[in-house]
Parts: sequence; structure tokens; C-alpha cells
Amino acid sequence: MIVQGVKVVAEQGITAEEIQAIVDEELQLWNNKGKTLAQVQLSIDDQEIVVKAIERSPIKRVRRITGYLSTEDRFNNAKQSELFDRRAHL
Repeated sequence: MIVQGVKVVAEQGITAEEIQAIVDEELQLWNNKGKTLAQVQLSIDDQEIVVKAIERSPIKRVRRITGYLSTEDRFNNAKQSELFDRRAHL
């Protein structure tokens, strides 16, 4: 399930309200650290909920178009067109 853009994997027995509260708390903690939360795994150990939070990879793909290195979202229309027209050589 996805809660506020975060993938949640939870065991049976954890209510939707508990999941929402845990995700809210984890998002706040991760935002305060300047990191992005990707996934929360919830399991039950005895009477406690065990939370495992996973960070979204900070790695971004950089492309080279006509001598410029940048991420795709920063390319102008001509560079995006050149990227679209590329062929894979196998």
C-alpha cells in the first residue's frame, strides 16, 4: 500500500490508523534530516510494532548531450529531442 507517497509493507494486525500515524512520524523525522523516505516495513514482535524505514536513493542519472552533463529535467527542448532520438547500439 502507498501512504503519502511512501510504500508501506505491514503485517496483519496493524490497523490503518497505526500505519498512518507511523508514516506521519517517520516522514517528519526524515524531512528534519533532509532525507527522502522511500519505504516503511512494519512487523509485530510480541506486543510491539517494529519499524524499518528505507531511504530513497539520492543517486541521480546524469546524461551527456552535445558536451553538456546534466540531469534530463534540466535539458531544453532541443536536448530532450536529441535524447529521444538516440538509438541503442548492441
